[in-house]
Amino acid sequence: MNELSHLRQDALAPAHTADIADALVKASGLRIDVDRRRGRGAGLNPSGRFEEERREAFDDGWQSLEELEPFRTEVQVEKPRTAITRNESPDISFDRSINPYRGCEHGCIYCFARPTHSYMGLSPGLDFESKLFVKPDVPKLLERELSKPDYKVRAIAIGTNTDPYQPVEKEWRIMRQILEVLQKANHPVAIVTKSAMIMRDIDILADMASKGLAKVGISVTTLDRKLARSMEPRASTPPKRLDAIKALTDAGIPTAVMVSPIIPALNDHEIERILEAGHAAGALEASYVLLRLPLEVAPLFRDWLLQNYPDRYRHVMSLVRSMRGGKDYDAEWSKRMKGSGPYAWQIGRRFEMATKRLGLVRRGLPMRDDMFIRPDGGGIQLSLL
Repeated sequence: MNELSHLRQDALAPAHTADIADALVKASGLRIDVDRRRGRGAGLNPSGRFEEERREAFDDGWQSLEELEPFRTEVQVEKPRTAITRNESPDISFDRSINPYRGCEHGCIYCFARPTHSYMGLSPGLDFESKLFVKPDVPKLLERELSKPDYKVRAIAIGTNTDPYQPVEKEWRIMRQILEVLQKANHPVAIVTKSAMIMRDIDILADMASKGLAKVGISVTTLDRKLARSMEPRASTPPKRLDAIKALTDAGIPTAVMVSPIIPALNDHEIERILEAGHAAGALEASYVLLRLPLEVAPLFRDWLLQNYPDRYRHVMSLVRSMRGGKDYDAEWSKRMKGSGPYAWQIGRRFEMATKRLGLVRRGLPMRDDMFIRPDGGGIQLSLL
């Protein structure tokens, strides 16, 4: 990743985008053959930033690279100590979340959670999409944490890091079990996903929503199926996500359409169309987030952009940097979600005007927190006094 990061500004210097692509490939030595990564988002698999050694694949003349197998999804069980993760970020509306999975098979090239795989000694690139960690103990841990006498109720956010309804959920059903715990405790929950699999749990969510305890946000990045297939290869198609919005709202579950992320010169022209489609499907709320490229995400996204939209590379990155203080990313609390500068202001005003015209709510609808039934502890030993 370090080698790639040196090209942050230099990549715009060559006269032709082909030169930029060649420069990136030579600098990284990490591009994976297309046949090995078919159906994946990232084209690179660089070592994590905490690794002492760096490994590169290269052809030694003995055709050894041709013998390597395709990247297959591998699942490993993780044993967390707690279910609820606390958050103190001032620009985020929730203070606690649950992540039933680490890594995400959806493979969204822009995913800001990719750098977290470095903490596991793995790559934020293809490893993030193919080497997954599941946490089957989370539902039981959650029940125990909710049973503590000093636990104070506030909405739990799920899907803010990796998608709880990614493909492995079909087998592991951890999200389903989490919802069963929350339903029994009358605990409010807010879910974000880009998967139509959420319709499986409409029975639980509808019951909770009838009490003001559940709401959902469906991320619709683009209505262009070709762009979606390339940018988020294993996520539900745009029509399926709109179907999910309709099914959820028909069941009485408050659902938001999330235009996230907005990428200048790639999908920003779709803002109004996505909001209109979400509104037609029944969405009550709307939100947006500007493209975020922290740490290893920046070189991964730039490489993807060069491979799929080389003619737009210079324009996209120029606009991104115009909204990020001249850098690929600005992590300042007040700027990281919406950016700054004239172009970011224009995106904000377009979103504001469209939501006003359609009658979409921009502020989150409140959920109740006065119906909580404390669990019996899930087997933990409580105080005698």
